[in-house]
Amino acid sequence: MTVPPAPTPAAEARRALRQRLLSARQAWATSPAAQTAQQALADRLADVLAQLEPACLGLYWPVRGEFNPRDIALTARAASGCALALPYARRTPVEMQFRPWDGTEPDTRDECGLPAPSVAKVVQPDVVLVPCVGFTPEGFRLGYGGGYFDRYLAAHPEVTAIGLAWDEAQVEVSALSPAAHDVPLMAVLTPSATWGG
Repeated sequence: MTVPPAPTPAAEARRALRQRLLSARQAWATSPAAQTAQQALADRLADVLAQLEPACLGLYWPVRGEFNPRDIALTARAASGCALALPYARRTPVEMQFRPWDGTEPDTRDECGLPAPSVAKVVQPDVVLVPCVGFTPEGFRLGYGGGYFDRYLAAHPEVTAIGLAWDEAQVEVSALSPAAHDVPLMAVLTPSATWGG
């Protein structure tokens, strides 16, 4: 049996940072400030989507205190006729694809247990909304550690990737220590600001 390599100090630091940010986010998400922040970020996202005019918008199903992009996505579809898509993640091989979403409650779960459309058709969004556990002002993102969005965006460099995060998720680039393969998002939106990569 092959023994996996020991985590590097940088990987351990990222894991600890991720856990700290997730715990803080879940506690904060139940506070009165969270509702106000949800609306402020929704307004900022609506403005950005009106400028980008996506033909197909890839979004995510919110979990663990994440910003909920569903209403804004449905509004964008009603205003411009853009198609919507949700991710479907596979564990073997580790990969993510987008499937058409009709705006209703997803009827299945992907291999990571997240709600997803059951239709097996694959679509290619031109704009993708990316959830951020943490982010830097330069646009680098800390996710959940599975690498699904990272792999997808690396394989689709033509996609406009917009990160969505709460202001409290901002960290300094020195704390995140981006690796050589990390590519900054085009922008990260928070309730109070737009950060550029």
